Amino acid sequence: MEFPCIYTFLGSGFLFLHSLLLSSVSPPNMPQGSLEVFLASAKGLEDTDFLFKMDPYVILTCRTQEQKSSVASGSEPVWNENFIFNVSEGAEELKLKIMDSDIGNDDFVGEAEICLKSVLREGRIPPTAYNIVKNKEFCGEIKVGLTFNPEDRTSRRDDSSRGRRHSPERERDYRGRDSDEDGRRGGRRRHSSDED
Repeated sequence: MEFPCIYTFLGSGFLFLHSLLLSSVSPPNMPQGSLEVFLASAKGLEDTDFLFKMDPYVILTCRTQEQKSSVASGSEPVWNENFIFNVSEGAEELKLKIMDSDIGNDDFVGEAEICLKSVLREGRIPPTAYNIVKNKEFCGEIKVGLTFNPEDRTSRRDDSSRGRRHSPERERDYRGRDSDEDGRRGGRRRHSSDED
């Protein structure tokens, strides 16, 4: 009657060890570098102003980094602006929040989320239209281009290592100083021997 309990105990122990081993395996390192965002334009935005044209702008967020575009005009605004973000581990998406600038409180127009996996893998995505959503409903499009510039860690390590080494000019300079000092020492020794 006790054997099923033993098998259950052994099975649970195996599952625990298996999960522990899986958790100890670190995920592959994500590429690091800079992300260039080209904010081109938007269209089909819902005009929240009744008497005047809307004045939309965009808040761009990548993890903890946040930048803001200039204020455009109308429901089909054009920005043609560039932004640069530092990309490190954990950066998976770029969030775009479209707002309407008003006196007092700005109105929320909609938002778009862009997954960064493709640009991190391919390096560049030309200006592409992404859906703008508000309350899970489509409310326009925003056109954005992405370029990823990976960080060259190897060259940085080489540069730092080269910085710690003496350059050939400095090596020759050191050798020249050493030979001069040896010559002066030798000269003094020869001079003292000549006197003898």
